Amino acid sequence: MGRMNPTMSRGGAGLPMTSKWDPERLQQEIAELQALEGQPLLVRTRAYLRRTGPGLLQSAMTLGAGSAVASVVAGASFGYQLLWVQPVAMFLGICMLAALGNVVLTTGERPYRAFARELHPLIPLLWAIATIVASVIWHFPQYALAAGAARDLAELCGVHVYAAGAAGTAEFTAAGYVVSFGIGFVLLSVAIFTTWNYGSRAQGIKIYEWFLRGIIALVILAFAVVVVATGVRWSELLRGFLAFRLPDSAEGWQTVLGAIGAAVGINMTFLYGYSLLAKGWGVHHKQLSRWDLVMSMFLPFVVVTSLIIIAMANTIYDPTLGQAVRTDLRPVDAARALAPVMGANLGRVVFDLGFIGMTCGAISAHMVVCGFTVCEMFHLEYTVWRYRLFTLVPSIGLLGVVSTTPLWLPVVASAICFTMLPIAYLTFLVMNNRRSYLGAAVGHGWRRGVFNTILALAVAMSVVGAAIQIKTRVLDKLPELFG
Repeated sequence: MGRMNPTMSRGGAGLPMTSKWDPERLQQEIAELQALEGQPLLVRTRAYLRRTGPGLLQSAMTLGAGSAVASVVAGASFGYQLLWVQPVAMFLGICMLAALGNVVLTTGERPYRAFARELHPLIPLLWAIATIVASVIWHFPQYALAAGAARDLAELCGVHVYAAGAAGTAEFTAAGYVVSFGIGFVLLSVAIFTTWNYGSRAQGIKIYEWFLRGIIALVILAFAVVVVATGVRWSELLRGFLAFRLPDSAEGWQTVLGAIGAAVGINMTFLYGYSLLAKGWGVHHKQLSRWDLVMSMFLPFVVVTSLIIIAMANTIYDPTLGQAVRTDLRPVDAARALAPVMGANLGRVVFDLGFIGMTCGAISAHMVVCGFTVCEMFHLEYTVWRYRLFTLVPSIGLLGVVSTTPLWLPVVASAICFTMLPIAYLTFLVMNNRRSYLGAAVGHGWRRGVFNTILALAVAMSVVGAAIQIKTRVLDKLPELFG
């Protein structure tokens, strides 16, 4: 990992599996990065693009069912007005991950071990528990979204996937179950193949990263086709991004603040540091890691969510209804709304395929982070088969193709995960400024002041976002839970 750090002699340094894979190639990459310093911007950009990686995992995890639902609701409820929210939210998120990256790349030490020693052992333990809980519970809606989109596609082909049940409710037919579990097992098989490659060899990481690049590119293409077909109101687009308009209602404010405070999930914060170590990155990769966050995480997230918002604003949004938040909408409803706009159900097909692609990346990223997290929690050495075994922890989420989780599970998960996110953010802020641990890497001068101000704002917004999410997902659900 480049020049050896004093902290590299500690037991928590690096990931043993990566150091065995391709150390010569890693040293060659470090030499190439050093040679890039001082090169023109365009030359560095092309070189960095070829080497991106950890940010792709963050993109895959955040571009899932949650982002799809939030974007559909934002576009259907407010039109172009809230286009600025997702870029601001993700900017704060990548700054916080950059702080974590500075800590990890400076020392080469695993965050779990470092935080336990430098702060308190309870902090990383709760961090890991929240990560596993989030990955398992939020795995269910990924499969649910994919299955819903697959059933919608099956309906277009004339397959009857629903039948009238008791009291007028819709129930799955035999074909509905086949379609639902069929797409579920396809996605699980793809995820197992790609994530097991990621944890087995150096080339496996490259295979997985190219898989994610392909998925993200296809998702962008799918939603871009819909936006091109439905058109863009350019003046409203510019105002949506640059005017920073806020909703008139309290419910709208809650939507905005909740989105800004919770753009980055707790499991993403755990995954990032370990994905850096899995690549073998160190001190010489700091500049590359920042470019990676922007190009592989920020840009894809903003592009995909903006395309969904624009498509919904063009088709479903009705300004005569005011700014009532459309919480009744599901992504599949959004896909169906495109049928009369694009003709021959083309928009519906493309949107459904885009949603399936989003879940495919998110499912695999949830599995990767569980492979890292369980090993760390139990202080187990990383081996290929341990990693592979622990990636299967969230696979129970496959049942989401035909069922929802019991109400108490997402309530408990929300309470744990959204409480832990501000604590994790505050931990990154503290560790990034601990001179006794990082030395000169804490930075200096006005740049350090500006960066710390942004981090403090991110912490504050995470507190606000967590409070809103806990209110809506926990406190507001308690009467129903105990009723």
